[in-house]
Amino acid sequence: MNRYDIMIVGIGGQGTILASNILGVACVIEGLPVRGAETHGMAQRGGSVESQIRIGQEYGPLIAAGAADLLISFDLIETVRALHYLKDKGIIVSNRAFVVPTSVYMQDFPPPDEGMLLAALPDSGLYALDAASIAEEAGNILTQNIVLLGAASAFIPLKEESLKEAIKRIVPKKTIDVNLLAFDLGRTITQ
Repeated sequence: MNRYDIMIVGIGGQGTILASNILGVACVIEGLPVRGAETHGMAQRGGSVESQIRIGQEYGPLIAAGAADLLISFDLIETVRALHYLKDKGIIVSNRAFVVPTSVYMQDFPPPDEGMLLAALPDSGLYALDAASIAEEAGNILTQNIVLLGAASAFIPLKEESLKEAIKRIVPKKTIDVNLLAFDLGRTITQ
């Protein structure tokens, strides 16, 4: 198997780590080597969270700048912030929504808008979706991370069945059905 590097970014509470754990378990199910790393220092206060998943990697867990095959982002500002990790012709699956950092308001800066953020991203290989509305369609707004994982699954070298089995193993039992539906709805976006 070839190596495949995935950078997952968001802010605290959006489910970045849960999504990376699902990818890791799916790799274990398929018997693939996987390495991962997380950065979530100020996550509880709305700070940036990064998870790095390296499929087929035998060495370190960290993705070098310009080396990620796929960037999954739960927040559009975090997409722009993490863009330097993406390789040329890499794929971006991003939520269109974003949370303006408190520092912008505290320093009286003008807040960014969606158009400004999207203009900072490459046109090709970009899938920007309204994860909230899709998650609500699935039945729970809290499944936005699984919607984005479903959309990204079209580009990840893992079987759909392995990803779904990993979801079943990780999410709380009472939320399995809504999470599987969120995954399927997200997957229809990029198929």
